[in-house]
Amino acid sequence: MNLNDMNVQALYEAHFDAPPELLGWSPGRVNLLGEHVDYNDGLVLPAAINRAVRLAAGPAPDGMVDLVAQDLNEQVTFRVDQLEAKLDLEGRPLPKWALYPASVAWSLGQAGYALPGLKAVYTSDIPIGAGLSSSAAVEVGFALVWQALGDWQIERMRMARICQRGENEYVGVASGLMDQFTCAHGIAGQALFFDTRSLDWQPAPLPPNTALIIADSGVRRSLAESEYNQRRKDCEQAVVLLQEHLPDLRSLRDISPIELAAFGIHLPPVVHRRAEHVVKEIARVQSAFSALKRADARTFGALMFAGHASLRDLYEVSTPELDALVDIARELPGCLGARLTGAGFGGCTVNLVEAASAQDFIQGLQTVYLERTGRAAKVYVCQASSGASVREIAG
Repeated sequence: MNLNDMNVQALYEAHFDAPPELLGWSPGRVNLLGEHVDYNDGLVLPAAINRAVRLAAGPAPDGMVDLVAQDLNEQVTFRVDQLEAKLDLEGRPLPKWALYPASVAWSLGQAGYALPGLKAVYTSDIPIGAGLSSSAAVEVGFALVWQALGDWQIERMRMARICQRGENEYVGVASGLMDQFTCAHGIAGQALFFDTRSLDWQPAPLPPNTALIIADSGVRRSLAESEYNQRRKDCEQAVVLLQEHLPDLRSLRDISPIELAAFGIHLPPVVHRRAEHVVKEIARVQSAFSALKRADARTFGALMFAGHASLRDLYEVSTPELDALVDIARELPGCLGARLTGAGFGGCTVNLVEAASAQDFIQGLQTVYLERTGRAAKVYVCQASSGASVREIAG
């Protein structure tokens, strides 16, 4: 048992005066390429990372759910048979952080699974609001805990979709499936080439002798309160307008860059920019997957830079701080590629860097970013990790 597991177990025992039955681990994710395409039936290239939510859990009687968010120093109790109201036992609205585990319980119930009560303490070293899927990590972690306590089994892809439904319909964030998929399916040392339409996927080896380096801009955003949902509506409008000329079109996945160049004149300028990003980003992912298969780190990195420019100029989800991080990274020795990762509007960049240059890159990026923006960036190496897991505690 590692130190983090021991810590969350001790926290559970301190709160509930009894040992937990289960320990859970659920990773965040970094998306290497394929941003804002998962809700357009597109192709994505994420990887689970070795920053994670850790949970300690045990059963609770009478359908009670007692949650402790250790990092926030907050606790809430609600019932699994009273989830629709989104209220705690005292009749107060559930705090925002509690909506995510509650959404999992609601969605599992909607799918027909019998939900036992539970007590849980959880903590995380995934930065909240940084674009590294802290919410999906919480969701998949709690889904696995409920599965273990309920003594039923869900196939991992179905579990990811159940969690996604909870986030969409209960929390109110119109996210795609990529985040929950990655948290559930991660493979150590591998990116995941995922087709969000067919749900087919395969591992993609990361380039040898490279490091993934995350740079946190220090700027935070909330997806539910940002323009994320508006971007999704823009894409849906593009499909409706293009269907007048391409009746077989189901989503932006179905139109090529050449076809969009031909029919894009029928779209309003803003909607055209959104569609152009999505269509070209899907093509970039296809090229990037080919580059990974032939261990071509330079082509992969160049596609990352191109993806960032598209997110900045066409999808308009970058910020001055994220642009500064990418611009600085581009000039540092050993940097092969950089781009914002996650929904944007703040959060992090992901950088592909030659392993031998990693520490100098980190120091250089932090120093120049502080000089240019007056902000301190947290910059760290990440490894591609395995997916979420839960285990029983012996004895």
